Amino acid sequence: MSAPNGVMARTAAAERGRRKGTLWPTVRAIYIIWYRDVLRYWRDRARLVASLAQPLLFLIVFGTGLSSALSGAGGLGGAAGAAAGLTYTQFIFPGIIGMSVLFSAIFASMSIVWDREFGFLKEVLVAPIDRSAVAIGKSLGGATQAMVQGLILLILAPVIGVKLTLGSVVALVPLVFVLAFALSSMGVAIASRMKSMQGFQVVVNFLMMPMFFLSGALFPLNGLPTWMTVLTRLDPATYGMDPLRRVVLGGAGLPSVALDRLGLTLFDTVLPIVAEAAILLGFGIVMLAIAVRNFRVRD
Repeated sequence: MSAPNGVMARTAAAERGRRKGTLWPTVRAIYIIWYRDVLRYWRDRARLVASLAQPLLFLIVFGTGLSSALSGAGGLGGAAGAAAGLTYTQFIFPGIIGMSVLFSAIFASMSIVWDREFGFLKEVLVAPIDRSAVAIGKSLGGATQAMVQGLILLILAPVIGVKLTLGSVVALVPLVFVLAFALSSMGVAIASRMKSMQGFQVVVNFLMMPMFFLSGALFPLNGLPTWMTVLTRLDPATYGMDPLRRVVLGGAGLPSVALDRLGLTLFDTVLPIVAEAAILLGFGIVMLAIAVRNFRVRD
């Protein structure tokens, strides 16, 4: 019995030594993969400009068109009606920021499929590093791109009448990053199982639009039918959109009573922003763990 135990002990020691020896190369690989994705994003100015078109379209079309219709019907109505003087365009502005983060974060993971088709991913996977470096580097790279994309939209705040304070902008940075990280990790987890660009686009398009419309980006989440309320609470993007709206509109001077009525409730309790961020961060960590496992079990 001692011989097998000795072999197992030596095997475990060798495995620990191997992981220790690859720790620094793995950290460097995470940085390089992150830097490569951010550099490609920064150099592709056409992509940067084009990715602003959809949020602007939603803001102009939905904000102008539905604002006129809702004002004729007596305002936003329901929970949002408590926000006296708040236009529909101002109401959806934080949701449009979240939409930009959502689309940018998930589509950033598309580079995994490209890298697989062009052979770059194979070269990385055979390198003497832990395969988790690919998942972590891609998730952080996508999160950084999506965060920058979302924060750029803050320049539109004065145009639509939303006044931002320095404190609200500082508070938005970690919230936007947590949302971007969670969605980017989900995109990497999906892309790690996809073998073709067509398959990835089908799955992503199937998920993104329901996630966006159920997140509360375009309408208040309180007072909905029971079945829709359940769906909105199961949507991870919901826990990112709500903090963005409360921080942006709170910084713009919206009364705390109105913010509480607009806030996301769970079991008849308004969730604190910290709790929402924790839920979103937990979801991102779970998705990242799934992505890491997918890369480790690949041939």
